[in-house]
Amino acid sequence: MNTKAIQTNIVGLKELRLNIDKYIKLIQKGRSFVVVRKSTPVFKLEPVDIWGDEGTWEPVVDFTSIKKGGVPAVEVLAALQKMK
Repeated sequence: MNTKAIQTNIVGLKELRLNIDKYIKLIQKGRSFVVVRKSTPVFKLEPVDIWGDEGTWEPVVDFTSIKKGGVPAVEVLAALQKMK
């Protein structure tokens, strides 16, 4: 995980719309942006922390223990539908 502090900048909504690809690349590099509309903050864009602090995933069911190679999603969904 990158321990470098995330840099936050302000960007106008129109600027973001016109240059979305540029901002996506900057966000992927760790930059964050507060998006403003008429000088009012509207929302924040920041990188997704895919490896760390956003939440902890834990296995609920190990489908490979039920069937080698796992269980097809269609079978899981069908079983869940029967439980209604």
